[in-house]
Amino acid sequence: MTDYVLVHGAWGGGWAYDRLAADLKAAGHRVAVAHLTGLGRRYEEFHPGVTLTTHVNDVAAAVEAAGFDRFVLVGHSYGGMVVTGVATRLGARIDALVYLDAFLPQDGQSLWDLTGPWEHAHYIDSQKFNPGAVAPLPGLDHPGLSPHPLLTLLEAVRFTGEEAKVGRRVYVFANAWSPSPFGQFRDRVEDDPAWEFHEAEASHDVMGDQPGQVLQILLQLA
Repeated sequence: MTDYVLVHGAWGGGWAYDRLAADLKAAGHRVAVAHLTGLGRRYEEFHPGVTLTTHVNDVAAAVEAAGFDRFVLVGHSYGGMVVTGVATRLGARIDALVYLDAFLPQDGQSLWDLTGPWEHAHYIDSQKFNPGAVAPLPGLDHPGLSPHPLLTLLEAVRFTGEEAKVGRRVYVFANAWSPSPFGQFRDRVEDDPAWEFHEAEASHDVMGDQPGQVLQILLQLA
């Protein structure tokens, strides 16, 4: 049995992992889906002071509440920022760190640093009528989406050395979403022997478009 911790992306919620979590449990594993402050089922907790550290704290609390000692940590999209932050604290307990079409920051980088002028204009324009909140990006369409805390996109990850203790590193790139901000991470890791790289014929909703492939990638880490 392996323990999995799943972290959702910006504007979304734990519902993004409903099928994957059920499939992992059906295979005999334990799963904790982290619910981030101000998003998903916790959207009523939104306030402009929510930061990336807040969300890292949420995941660390979910790990402890689940009673997991060692675990596989999975982040989708913005969740890549969060799981990287968690690895700087709990890296020695993480058997594998999985990025599902996700941001992959280096030391001192924020999500702002990893995106371009189009995204930046959207983040700033969102402040006109709802300061501290960023509206879902144009083209993202799901009834469960809600505004995302701006400060989470501006706070950088700072490495501690703990992240170097992670057992395995996996990147899954969705190749059917364009334009995608994640090609830069594919280019960084696909030929790096320290990484296990996978490409999926999928939109950014890689868990929904290729549930079988994602499940098999995670089961191979058990």
